[in-house]
Amino acid sequence: MDVVVTVPKTFGLDEWITEGDPVGSEWSGQLWDFYCGGAKPTIVTGERVYVVCFDRLRGYAPLVRLDWNGNRGSFVRGGGAVAVTLPEAVKGFQGWRYRWWDKTKEIPFPNWYII
Repeated sequence: MDVVVTVPKTFGLDEWITEGDPVGSEWSGQLWDFYCGGAKPTIVTGERVYVVCFDRLRGYAPLVRLDWNGNRGSFVRGGGAVAVTLPEAVKGFQGWRYRWWDKTKEIPFPNWYII
């Protein structure tokens, strides 16, 4: 099942963008971890890890691997990020959640990097 995570506002959008291969770029070959807490999710390779930042859904990247130990772990991604959003704001949260919307509600988000 697809999951949703939130970039903490204290981390910042610029820092998050420079940390991984952004939307539209070729995969650098590097893998990137998004760490968070909570029970181990039921998600498999290829499913989507969506990212919320500054109260907007910014997009998703396909899961490469799940590294989890107890109540803490990371979602690992490579390239292939896609910028999508929802018509409404999405309040941030700690940990992760399963995607709660229908994918047909997603719209392209060409300005995903602007707060």
